[in-house]
Amino acid sequence: MAIPSFVDSVTLTVIAGNGGHGCASVHREKFKPLGGPDGGNGGNGGSVVLRVDPNLTTLVDYHRQSRRVAPNGQPGKGDHRAGMHAADVVLAVPEGTVVSDADTGEVLADLVGDSAEVVVARGGRGGLGNEALASSARKAPGFALLGEEGEQRRITLELKVLADIGLVGFPSAGKSSLIAAISAARPKIADYPFTTLVPNLGVVVAGDVTYTVADVPGLIEGASDGRGLGHDFLRHIERCQAIVHVVDCATYEPGRDPITDLDVIEGELAAYGGLEDRPRLVALNKVDVPDGLELAEMVAPDLRARGLDVHLVSTKTGVGLVKLSHAMAAVVAARRAAQPPRPAPKIVVKPKPVAGGPEFTIRKQGDGEGGFLWRVRGDKPERWIRQTDFSNAEAVGYLADRLNRLGVEDELLALGAERGDAVAIGGEDAVVFDFAPQIDIGAELLSRRGEDNRMQELRPAARRRRAKDAEYHERKTAERSVNAALDGVDWDDEEGEDDAPADR
Repeated sequence: MAIPSFVDSVTLTVIAGNGGHGCASVHREKFKPLGGPDGGNGGNGGSVVLRVDPNLTTLVDYHRQSRRVAPNGQPGKGDHRAGMHAADVVLAVPEGTVVSDADTGEVLADLVGDSAEVVVARGGRGGLGNEALASSARKAPGFALLGEEGEQRRITLELKVLADIGLVGFPSAGKSSLIAAISAARPKIADYPFTTLVPNLGVVVAGDVTYTVADVPGLIEGASDGRGLGHDFLRHIERCQAIVHVVDCATYEPGRDPITDLDVIEGELAAYGGLEDRPRLVALNKVDVPDGLELAEMVAPDLRARGLDVHLVSTKTGVGLVKLSHAMAAVVAARRAAQPPRPAPKIVVKPKPVAGGPEFTIRKQGDGEGGFLWRVRGDKPERWIRQTDFSNAEAVGYLADRLNRLGVEDELLALGAERGDAVAIGGEDAVVFDFAPQIDIGAELLSRRGEDNRMQELRPAARRRRAKDAEYHERKTAERSVNAALDGVDWDDEEGEDDAPADR
């Protein structure tokens, strides 16, 4: 199947990089085997960013490859070396791209402006190394935090062409011919319906005003409901400053006339919605045909009576095109003056903050037959769970300390939780454990949670020195005992002067 050259709507899966794990390391060197923690932090994962590229006009690159993945951050290393942050993946999109969440339909960003960009998937933060976790109470942590996973989501990119003037009308009314006549654009032109399959853009210069013109292919009755090709391209006139009806005055199709054609197209625009405030101009085309000129002159007064600006034109001979281009320029200039452009800000998608709420919630769940559990939900507890290496007892003890400081344990006790109750932190991927209040999780490994007993051990040189000191004191004690036996004096008695020899 051939891949189209113009694509204006795609669904894209974006996956940000994971953060690198922190490193648990102890500095070692000659005569200093345990020199303190020196594990570095992990690097942040790369984010996925959409950025406007003014040279692009289609989303076809994402039609070919609909999955984009950012690299992971590097893990931390010993000797105080932090992991490298991963580079962001920047995806170029045309100006006028609307970004929305494919699952919820929420609009995330409307990328208008050369500098507009949006972070659609944020990379995971790197985990802290044991050097960063050290404190006065935890001098040598034997663990590090894990890096967080990057965001993953499905997004929909919808291109809405940025044009000042939108041309609408029935197939073969002359929209492409009009663009070719007033601009340097060279769209495909033929004498059969639905010749134009993609929106055409042309740049027009009229006096001091330069503006762009786009046509909407294949509008027919019922286009807003999916008939023809117009339902795929009606979005491209949403941003137009004005709408020009191109009406065929020389059609031979039965039941069609300029006023009926205009009413049908207006009905489709009304059904699509959101275009009621745009100024309308009418171009009665093909007046180079005798019957077309006569019909145009007949219906022009009725259209002007509706308040429409009507122009009789011929894209073949050029009649009326200069006047029409200047009329479009005047409308564009007026609209631009009424709506001064604003610089496009940098857009970053962030989770919406929860105002004034608790940092966690606890709810008792159970079906009455399979038991019950206490469900703990909250951003901090769930993030801490993801950062914890459960194969390291000291890391689990550190997690228990954090939860206790947050108040989870006190809240469980206040709600009636008892020792041995099941407690789950998180949603579907929750970690479940038995509630054990005031228990040092790492007690079997550590004398005090957060400290490393290895740092309390004596170095070999200190052990040798203490052994020699003990040997020396033991020898001196033995010598004093021998001398006391020979002299009849007990040197170990604090009141030796009262213990004089009996023959004195």
